[in-house]
Amino acid sequence: MADNYDALLIGGGPAGATAALMLARAGWKVAVVEKAHFPRRKVCGEYLSPTNLALFRKLGIADDFLERAGPPVRQVGLFARESVLTAPMPRLGTTTETWGRALGRETLDTLLLQRAAEAGARVWQPWSVVKVVKNPEAVVCEAASRTSRETKVLCARVVIAAHGSWETGTLPTQLSRPSMRGSDLLGFKAHFLDCRLTAGLMPLLVFPGGYGGMVHTNEGRASVSCCIRRNQLERFRRASPGVAAAEAVFAHVLKSCRGAREALAAARLEGPWLSTGPIRPGIRSRFSGGLFCIGNAAGEAHPIIAEGISMAIQSAWLLCKRLTAKRREALTHAALEEVGRDYAGAWRQYFGPRIHAAALFAQLAMSPAAWIRGPKYWRQAPA
Repeated sequence: MADNYDALLIGGGPAGATAALMLARAGWKVAVVEKAHFPRRKVCGEYLSPTNLALFRKLGIADDFLERAGPPVRQVGLFARESVLTAPMPRLGTTTETWGRALGRETLDTLLLQRAAEAGARVWQPWSVVKVVKNPEAVVCEAASRTSRETKVLCARVVIAAHGSWETGTLPTQLSRPSMRGSDLLGFKAHFLDCRLTAGLMPLLVFPGGYGGMVHTNEGRASVSCCIRRNQLERFRRASPGVAAAEAVFAHVLKSCRGAREALAAARLEGPWLSTGPIRPGIRSRFSGGLFCIGNAAGEAHPIIAEGISMAIQSAWLLCKRLTAKRREALTHAALEEVGRDYAGAWRQYFGPRIHAAALFAQLAMSPAAWIRGPKYWRQAPA
């Protein structure tokens, strides 16, 4: 026996939960299959740009977000070697809500998924979709509980992959396991208490082999996240046998960036370091074989521009705005193909420039010239 839905979301992170919330409020029968228990921590810079606030108003979570998030980010900075550079953050308007803020993923993801459930979405958690079969009438998904042997067959006219890109799997929308390369970027993230980073400052950390960022997030914490090339990390590990990877990376960041060293001099680590990777920036299929992709499953930018969460949420909005513009009963195979083509084009228009710009910025940050010549090179480099 199968449970039938209008839409099935594979993944309940920011993209999946946003899509589920929008569709459920439009009267769709929605299911979300999320593999992890919430709340859960995740490798992420946690910053959300002010471009999300208008959408948060429409979703009904803006007040909750502003109440829980960290201080408004009014300055950006560059911490590289002994240099500490800061500049005002450009603002989009004249109100306090035009500043971006950071909010921990354990808080943001839980808030969004709860709102989707309150709107009527059925949440299967912790469950995983292990098989997808497309037939002429619907997409049939086999889901399995991660805590028992229970399985379930879920059918939906529309299936949306929001499972990210960092984990491999058996689904047609998941990437294959890549061969290891020295240029792979591995991600690390931790929270700190008693950080001396200036409130409202979000600096870019530049160090040999990688880059990172810092920002004040909720509950008086500072989020520190970074990416580093695999070959650089391997050199650290050989030089310091027995030292954990995250500790080796953190020591390298502190040694390379005076600004980070001073901000974290008296800080206390809250919880363990998280790690993930390899991070695989790029543009992927947004619609294929009757399956839609949003969030990192559709494409992702280098974290250097701190747009990951924003792109995930906004990609869900781009798709669901098109889906809900049509009557559910009118979403034939041909209609879904039309929606898929329209969504794919809009996605590239909105996010393609960000992904390409992020790749250039990341290449600049990790280039030997940037490190050897220092911040002066950054000021003189062409935009």
